Amino acid sequence: MRSRPLFVALFALVCAALPLAHAASNAPKSKEGGGPKLGIQTWTCRNMNFDQVVDFAVKHGITQLELIKAHMDPTAPKEETLRKKAILAQKGLVAYSFGVNQTSMDKEQNRQLFEFAKLMGMKVIIVEPKNMAEWDNLEALVKEYDLKLAIHNHNLDTTYGNPATVKKILASRDRRIGVCLDIGWVTAAGFDAAQVFRDYGADRVYDMHFKDKVTETDAKGKATPVDTEIGKGKANYAGLFAEIKKSRWSGVMAIETDSKAFAEDPNRLVAEAKAFFAKQVKQ
Repeated sequence: MRSRPLFVALFALVCAALPLAHAASNAPKSKEGGGPKLGIQTWTCRNMNFDQVVDFAVKHGITQLELIKAHMDPTAPKEETLRKKAILAQKGLVAYSFGVNQTSMDKEQNRQLFEFAKLMGMKVIIVEPKNMAEWDNLEALVKEYDLKLAIHNHNLDTTYGNPATVKKILASRDRRIGVCLDIGWVTAAGFDAAQVFRDYGADRVYDMHFKDKVTETDAKGKATPVDTEIGKGKANYAGLFAEIKKSRWSGVMAIETDSKAFAEDPNRLVAEAKAFFAKQVKQ
């Protein structure tokens, strides 16, 4: 009869361990060190239609797509959205995000973005609100839909060009509001991408725009940021990938270019970016 208390004790231990095992099996990939994924921001393919973008992604073996309105319109009829979603699924492609979106003070207008993202199965929406007052209704929608918003940055003279501005928003808002770190632009604004990534915290960086820029000076001495091949510009990619590995960040780095010349035929840019990405991940 002494074995019964021992059996009960062992059974209790097993039952207590089951929830822990279940939680571990469902841990976020970022905790498992899966590493970053390569994607494409379809602004890079802005001269193509939807079907051409699909073919381009398949050709280059890139499955993660961040779509722009020209390729998928959030205000389009539901049937059209589902038709394109089915095409993507058939080709093994994932529309993981959408942007960069302008938002408004009209909560119901912003709701269209969230309904679209929910229908598509997206987890994050990329935004760049012009008016800081918009964050109240955007945060309410984030909580209602349980979707993430990622703040995109451009140059220093834009609303979110200074990382300090973004950090203030992160500190005061729901943790589902994070960052889409545009590596090219944050570098052009005079900041080190690796340091900015570290300061934001890997858990608040939901997406990255994978691009590079150099500075060109005209005859009048005016300096202008200009896109170049990824890895050949000023961005501190060595430091950034070191931070990515250290933090075990596993989001998407979406190839993007603002260059009209590269967008005319993005094949070489994307092929070289893919090779550069693979090399950095392996180091």
